[in-house]
Amino acid sequence: MSQKLNLPVRPRRNRKSAAVRGLVRETTLSPSDLIYPLFIHEDAEDVAIESMPGCHRWSLKGLVEEVGRAHEVGVRAVVFFPKIEDSLKTPHGEECFNPDGLVPRAIKAVKAVYPDIAVITDVALDPYNSDGHDGIVQSDESGELRILNDETVAILCRQALCHAEAGADIVSPSDMMDGRIGAIREALDEGNFEEVGILSYAVKYASAYYGPFRGALDSAPKAGDKKTYQMDPANSREALREADLDISEGADMVMVKPAGPYLDVISFVRDSVDVPVAAYQVSGEYLMIKSAAKDGWLDEEKVAMESLLGIKRAGADMILTYFAKDVAARLS
Repeated sequence: MSQKLNLPVRPRRNRKSAAVRGLVRETTLSPSDLIYPLFIHEDAEDVAIESMPGCHRWSLKGLVEEVGRAHEVGVRAVVFFPKIEDSLKTPHGEECFNPDGLVPRAIKAVKAVYPDIAVITDVALDPYNSDGHDGIVQSDESGELRILNDETVAILCRQALCHAEAGADIVSPSDMMDGRIGAIREALDEGNFEEVGILSYAVKYASAYYGPFRGALDSAPKAGDKKTYQMDPANSREALREADLDISEGADMVMVKPAGPYLDVISFVRDSVDVPVAAYQVSGEYLMIKSAAKDGWLDEEKVAMESLLGIKRAGADMILTYFAKDVAARLS
C-alpha cells in the first residue's frame, strides 16, 4: 500500500478536468487573432502550390470565394501576396503602383463582397522587381550588388498610396529599407488616407525559412542575397532598435518574422513596446508541420494549434499563418 503524502499544494488540482483547465488557462487563441495570407495571380484558374501543400495561387474569383470560406469561420483579416507576370517586372518595379494592377483589383473585389474584412497589403518590390530584391538594385564597379535605400522608399510610397486608393485598410511594408515607415506615413497623410494603418515588418530576419514562399511567388533574388537589409538571425537587441524606429516614424503595429524560431524576440519586443505585435508563422514553419504530418510523424491539427499557442504565449497579439482558416474552423 502506498503512503499518502502530506501535500498542502497540489498543482494537479487545477488540471483535473477540461472545465477546470479552461478556468485557469493563461493563453487563449481565437479566430480574431489570425491573419490569413493569400497568394494571388492573374490566371482565371486556381493553382495548387507544390511547395506549400494546402495553399493555392488564387484567381480573383477564387480569392473572393476563399475569403468567404475564411469569413464563415471567423477570420476577419487577410493579407495578399501577388505573383506578377515576368513581362511586367522591371528593375524599378513600376507595376507595384499600377492602379489597374493585380493587387488593387483584388482589394476592390474582396471589399465589394466582404466590406468588414480587414484587407492588409504587402508593400515591397520583390514581386515586381526583375532582380527579385525588395529594393532597386545597382551594381558597383566590382560587380557587387547594392540595394538603393532612398530611391526604393520613394517607390514604396507610391505603392502604399495605390493600395490605399483601392481600399486597403492596412499597408504592411516588408522591405526593411531604412526610413520607409515615416515616408509612407507622410505620403498617406498627404493623400488624405490618415485612417489607413501601417503594420511594419519591423523585425524581419534574413531567414532560411522563407524558401517555400519564394517558390510560391517565383520571387527569389536573381543574384546575391538579402542580408544587407534583412536582419542577422544572431541578433536580438537590434530587434528593439528596429521596432522603436518604426514606431517613432508612425507604425501602428510591428511584426516579428519568422515566428517559431524567434519566440524570444517576440517576447522581448512585446515587453518593450506599447503597440500591438504581430508574428508571421512563415512558409518553412508551415511546410515542416505539413511534411511531418503527411508521413505520419505528427498530428497536424494538434501541432498546428500548439505552435500557434506558443507564438501567442510568447507575446504576439496577432499571427499571420497559413493555418488560419483551418484553425479558426476548429476554434469556432
